[in-house]
Order: sequence, then C-alpha cells, then structure tokens
Amino acid sequence: MTKNFTIPQSVQWKNDHIFLLDQQKLPLETVYIELRTIQDVWDAIFTLKVRGAPAIGITAAFGLALAANNYDENDLTSFHEKLNKDREFLASSRPTAVNLAWALDRLSSKVKSATSVNEAKTILTHEAIQIQAEDEEVCRQIGTHALSLFKDQDKVLTICNAGSIATARYGTALAPFYLAKDAGKTLQVFASETRPVLQGARLTTWELMQADVDVTLITDNMAAHTIATKGINAIIVGADRITANGDTANKIGTYNLAILAKAFQIPFYVAAPLSTFDPTLEAGHLIPIEERDAKEITHIFGQQVAPEGVKVFNPAFDVTPNELISAIITEKGILRGNYKVEIEQLFSSLF
Repeated sequence: MTKNFTIPQSVQWKNDHIFLLDQQKLPLETVYIELRTIQDVWDAIFTLKVRGAPAIGITAAFGLALAANNYDENDLTSFHEKLNKDREFLASSRPTAVNLAWALDRLSSKVKSATSVNEAKTILTHEAIQIQAEDEEVCRQIGTHALSLFKDQDKVLTICNAGSIATARYGTALAPFYLAKDAGKTLQVFASETRPVLQGARLTTWELMQADVDVTLITDNMAAHTIATKGINAIIVGADRITANGDTANKIGTYNLAILAKAFQIPFYVAAPLSTFDPTLEAGHLIPIEERDAKEITHIFGQQVAPEGVKVFNPAFDVTPNELISAIITEKGILRGNYKVEIEQLFSSLF
C-alpha cells in the first residue's frame, strides 16, 4: 500500500513504556501520553483513552509485558502467580470487548514454555509486539475483502470508530475506505456521531479527514432520513464480540442501524477479526453488556445537561441478531448465510 496519506496510529511500544494517543482529547488536541505502570494501562482502557476492541487488546498485551518486566521475582512460580493477578486486573478494565481477554490469555499461554524469568519477560514482550503486527495485516486483509463489496462512488454509513486508532492500523469497518483511496476509488462515508461519548463525531471524522477521505457527520437520530435522502448504499460497522451463531455486540446504536438497513433493504455488514469471535458463547443474550457512568449521559464535556438525580440507563453496547447481518467480513473471507455453521467451519479449519 502506498503511503501518500496519513493514517494515525494509537498504540506504540517504547521498551520501557507505552506511547498512547489519548482519544479522550480528540479532536481538539492530539496528545500522546506515556503509560509506565499497570495502573496507567488499566486506567487508559477503563477511561476510554484507548478504545476499539483490537487496540484495547494490543494495549493490554503491552501492559502485561510492561508489568512483568518490572517484577523482582527470581523464580518462575512466584513470577506466574504475580502475572496471573495482573492478568486478572487488566481483564477487569472492560468486560465486553473479547480481544482484551484474548490478548491476555495468549500471552499467559505463551509464557508457560519459559524456563527462566528472563526468558518469560522476553516472551511476553515479543508476543505483544507480534499481536500488534498481526493485527495490522489482519486489518489490511479485512479491508481488501470488504472493498470487494462496494462500488466506486458508493455511499456508506458507519457508527462509532472502527478505524486505525481502534486497531494496529487501517481498522476494520474503516479499512476499505483507506484501501479505496489508495486504489483510486471514491467511497463517501457518512459517520453517525455515536452518543453518548461521540466516538463517531470526535474520532471517525477526525481520522478520516487526516487521510482526506470524503466523510460527512450526522447525528444518530438522522440515520433513517439520511439513508432515505442521500441514497446510502450500505452500512458497515465493527464488533466487540461475535458469538457462535453470529450475534454481534457493538457500540450502542448499532442495532438501530441494522433494523433500518432491513427496512430500507440495503446490506448491513460487520467487519471484525477472528480474535473478536467468541465461540464459547452460543448467542448474543449471553454477552455481558457493560453499563457505564451516568455522567456520560447527564453531562456533556463536563457541563450538566439533565436534571440532578434523574435515573439513567447507560449500556455501552447493544447486540445485533444474526438475521439482520448481511455478511461478516473477516481476514479469512466473507461469511454469509447460516452463521452458526459458517463460524464453526471457519474455526475448525484453523486447527
């Protein structure tokens, strides 16, 4: 891929710290912060300084390696005991995005082969770096498959931010927009603002504008009118967890768009890496849905906009039933039809 435009990167490993794009500051400030302790990493994930399932997993992996590199333990038993505690601590930062636990489990499993503490520390660092490198290639492959579903000049709606700053590079749902630009194709993107934290408004529009991608911002409640009047050809979203039957958890508001896609008879696509699949859960009703602080709704940028003491329901995600999904786009190809069978066959072929 040529590098004739800017694709921002959110997570960088600096040997003794993590260099992280603070997504809470965007779009008004582009600020990078240094994470030097496991508490720093937990806080960055919990407070959405880093967000997006793959980027969360990458940050957590580096966080576990960072913590382990500072252990004083000389014997492997004590090392593993401390590592397991830190693994559980990082896993508690956000419960819905499966990439978080996946990345931590991958490091924990890999380090079991270590024959010394120094070897264990090296393995953890190398594995975290490998996870990031793999994710960049995975996103490129997802983008290639997704781009095959769009025609030049298509108008595509998305929600939240499933782009480069939510992954290692390129993103999932946003990857085809970068690849289209590099291929000389034009895709017009309509980004829903994504209340209550405004990831679409603050992050997706900022990111795409860095790469000079044609993007238009709309409020969440403009989606139906926009589809009808602007001739939206398709909707594409990312995912935080996909169950064995294809039910998909993604940012709150995604389910609304899937229903609208069915009503307007346009395709609704989910783009996600295999690490986002959770075959241990049969269906979407089993996905734990994170509920966040009421102030995300009652306050906007620190300013109270709702009555004091009002009851608040603030789920961070919703679950789109598989029957509303036209296709699931992965690095291994595009899944359609009976997702339970397709997903089972896909994972069986990998092992």
